[in-house]
Amino acid sequence: SKESNPIFLNPSCKIMTFRPTMEEFKDFAQYIVYMESQGAHRAGLAKVIPPEGWKPRQSYDTIEDMVIPAPIMQVVTGQSGLFTQYNIQKKSMTVGEYRKLANSKKYCTPRHKDFDDLERKYWKNLTFVSPIYGADVSGSIYDEWNIGHLNTLLDMVEQECGIVIEGVNTPYLYFGMWKTTFAWHTEDMDLYSINYLHFGQPKSWSVFFIFNHIHLQGCFCF
Repeated sequence: SKESNPIFLNPSCKIMTFRPTMEEFKDFAQYIVYMESQGAHRAGLAKVIPPEGWKPRQSYDTIEDMVIPAPIMQVVTGQSGLFTQYNIQKKSMTVGEYRKLANSKKYCTPRHKDFDDLERKYWKNLTFVSPIYGADVSGSIYDEWNIGHLNTLLDMVEQECGIVIEGVNTPYLYFGMWKTTFAWHTEDMDLYSINYLHFGQPKSWSVFFIFNHIHLQGCFCF
């Protein structure tokens, strides 16, 4: 039937939003199965709003002294829609120091009318004022429910085979500012990636529909 055939699920490839109950949220792997049954995977991205009352952490005050061991400066060159990004490692800094830097006049988000205006400013200023990215910080700042323990196939790879692939079957933390950019990786193409925004300004994502992934891969084969 059309209802059970993946081809007919979410034919418009709409990015769907889900609001699980607390009980559903506890078994996230099973909830992913439900999301797929609704055709959410066809869009390439779905939004999950945690249930009311759930808190990832009681307070974020204690992370100010947490160290970002290897922040990177993202230097971008290029023009006309074709750019190259170079990452230059900087000295370590605390989250508190990074917060002050991100909110400084040099690095803060510019004034904008709406999202479209902000996106135009992003591309127009991409090669100016290289942002600092607190990337690939191993670990998690969740108190209990943790994306590092979702009882998925990748958890089994670690538990039963002893194979640890940092950032793939272990969580990474990222501290970003205006214009910091996270590129596509092979694992992002082949596997689901779960991201949670703990605090700060909204984060923007660029998405390719599931049936366009071959075309995207072709763009990188040159």
